[in-house]
Amino acid sequence: MPAFGAVLARHRLISLVALAVLILVAWGWLLSGAGMGMAPTASLFPAGLAEDPMLAMMMPGDMPWTAAQFVVTFAMWWVMMIAMMLPSAAPMVLLYARAAPASTRPATESFTLGYLLVWGFFSLTATLAQWRLATMAMLSPMAMATSSRPLAAALLIGAGAYQISPWKDACLRQCRNPAQFLSRHYRPGWTGAFRMGMIHGAWCVGCCWMLMTLLFVGGTMNLAWIALLTLLVALEKLLPWGRMVSVAAGMGCILLAWAILTG
Repeated sequence: MPAFGAVLARHRLISLVALAVLILVAWGWLLSGAGMGMAPTASLFPAGLAEDPMLAMMMPGDMPWTAAQFVVTFAMWWVMMIAMMLPSAAPMVLLYARAAPASTRPATESFTLGYLLVWGFFSLTATLAQWRLATMAMLSPMAMATSSRPLAAALLIGAGAYQISPWKDACLRQCRNPAQFLSRHYRPGWTGAFRMGMIHGAWCVGCCWMLMTLLFVGGTMNLAWIALLTLLVALEKLLPWGRMVSVAAGMGCILLAWAILTG
């Protein structure tokens, strides 16, 4: 039994270190510019709206993205989701690492892979949305954020309304109760772990997808905006009064939309 306990403790330590390294590498890549060929900004003001809207017209729709540009943008989104979402998902991953049998050690990696794969699907959708905004000349070339005040306000209102909705609450409850989630969805083996990771990732996307669309408001290369959203996600998932944080953030989004429309 002491040897078995030592194996479990070592497994949990390895999982913790691996998660920390993955998060740090993801943030480091964002700080370096995420391969986008431009330096990241750091402003809490919605980045695209801080510039002259005429700059967006310098990106005409008859200049289609290359395949390489699409792949780099997709990679930027996926790594950004890893950097933003994995810190708040760490308690779930570590609890699973503790609960998983020592004989199925790769299961923890499978759980994490399943979780990140779901965010990869979301990243593909976000990349397609960014491509569409670029072809419509609604994306600021410098900030990589929408230059349209109506669109920015609409995204903020949509995110605010979703934050206070029962759908958000239902998804958030799944993310806030790791033990309950594991007891309900536990399956043995690495395939079961992969399935559980995808289910948890789906709940997580359901919880946070509207918040992630706000990156088109603040700027996908705006580190201050990214950090703010990361902190918000962590607070609403990890704090005992997380639901209150969600509602407060929703009201804040609606107020910011009003300020943009009337400013």
